[in-house]
Amino acid sequence: MKKFFFALDTVLNYKEQVLDGLKAEHARILAKVRECERAIERLEQEHFQCTQEFQHSRAAGMKISDIHTYENYLDALRLKILQKQELLVKLQTQEEAKRNEVVEAKKETSSIDKLKERKREEYEKEVQKEEEHFIEEFVSTKRAMAKLMG
Repeated sequence: MKKFFFALDTVLNYKEQVLDGLKAEHARILAKVRECERAIERLEQEHFQCTQEFQHSRAAGMKISDIHTYENYLDALRLKILQKQELLVKLQTQEEAKRNEVVEAKKETSSIDKLKERKREEYEKEVQKEEEHFIEEFVSTKRAMAKLMG
């Protein structure tokens, strides 16, 4: 019997390549999300430490120009934090959209894969039937030859 052939193999290969590409894109976006989260944490930590230092210095007494410098720096940090948070929301939206694309591509690939497996099982059953039929014919031919020979 001829070798198993699945007509949709090229489609399955293409869908798997698309899925791999989408997974790679998702991983890149996820890495950007994690990096943005870490940047926000660093900025918040820096803001906290600067606020502590500012309060300590102010309690000890400091020049008005130094107070303005601290206030301007803290405002700049707050602005950076807000910008990073906005970027994080945007990246999280992109990540969710890409994750949904990956899920859909996985469903498509999975359905074709299941079809291939069903076809393979049908093929193997057919091969087994043909082998059983061949064995039956062989045995009956052997018996008939044994009867003829004596």
